[in-house]
Amino acid sequence: MSTIISASLLACDFSEMGRDISRAEQAGCDWIHFDVMDGIFVANISFGEPILEYARKCTKGFVDTHLMITRPERYVEHYAKLGSDMITFHVESTDNPRAVIDKIHALGKKAGIAVKPDTPVDDIESLIPAVENVLIMTVYPGFGGQSFIPATLKKVTEARAFIEEIGLDTHVQVDGGINEQTAALARAAGADVLVSGSYLFKAQNMSQAVFSLRGNADE
Repeated sequence: MSTIISASLLACDFSEMGRDISRAEQAGCDWIHFDVMDGIFVANISFGEPILEYARKCTKGFVDTHLMITRPERYVEHYAKLGSDMITFHVESTDNPRAVIDKIHALGKKAGIAVKPDTPVDDIESLIPAVENVLIMTVYPGFGGQSFIPATLKKVTEARAFIEEIGLDTHVQVDGGINEQTAALARAAGADVLVSGSYLFKAQNMSQAVFSLRGNADE
């Protein structure tokens, strides 16, 4: 199972975003991860549509958008039109997650469903067959640079087992506190997409950091 590395722009230098996107791509990152926070669903505000519009102009690669906002159905059309290739939202953020998935697909984009550390995989099993990505948050969403929560690995394993049991090729993505050590744990548990921010953008050699996240998973 190959490992996809998604570089989180939350940790980049916003004054040099174009440069940092190029750095990430040249270092071997596969996707660019774009976090949207509204200060309501999570206790922080990140960036929104104008920044994504600029980021999209800086890359021809895959843009992986993570909506940490209430009622995401109000905004998926905006983020699709601005260039997201995949839009992942939280099951806890809406009363009708299936309708949000259908709307994302109707816009021609891949859809993902995310869960906070305290939300069980059972809560999304009925939705997994309808999405291309399952995001297991390995920290509490809202702030970058947090420490990885080891207890979330059980959910990664549960999601991967369910996906394999029903014969899907759905991604299992992890986000939060991902570095060389935690990446190895996440890969062993069944994750195939690793979101990393601080570890990548603060590395003296980003190419080596990307290589370390992949470990032996692609060999």
